[in-house]
Amino acid sequence: MDLFDERGYGQTTSAEIAAKAGVTERTFFRHFPDKREVLFDGEATLSAILTSAVHDAPPALGAWDTLFRAFQAAEPLLVENRPFSEPRRRIIASSPPLQERETAKTMSLTVKLASALRERGVPDRLASLAAQMGTAAFGQAFMCWLDDAQADLDDHLAQAFRDVHDLVIGREE
Repeated sequence: MDLFDERGYGQTTSAEIAAKAGVTERTFFRHFPDKREVLFDGEATLSAILTSAVHDAPPALGAWDTLFRAFQAAEPLLVENRPFSEPRRRIIASSPPLQERETAKTMSLTVKLASALRERGVPDRLASLAAQMGTAAFGQAFMCWLDDAQADLDDHLAQAFRDVHDLVIGREE
């Protein structure tokens, strides 16, 4: 992260990252297929937490409440990784290829959430729509949280999910 911040993502090589980490380039590539993955390494863990939480939610919960609880379940991971998330956001914002990668990862997560909802019996079109809306609400909450060091992520998440609900029923403020 320091190298990306200092030199820029495009000017930083995998060899420089390996050297800074005190490992060989070969070791670096055993852990990461390319330098982009340094920024996206936690995606599998986040996906596992979210899909497990969807599967483990009480059967009586609807899709929206299930997704809310799933994103709440990821809060400890996100709080732990906040020092990494703030510079990561800047680095991704400065690089169109990284923005594209971020979008692809978000789409992949959305597909996995929709699949998990389907496994709970949510009809296909509703599972896809709920996953898209839930992922969007989560993204909004996460960005607001990074901008607001005073509030808890859970507060931003609850607000984003309420905002979507209010938009749907026509109570925008």
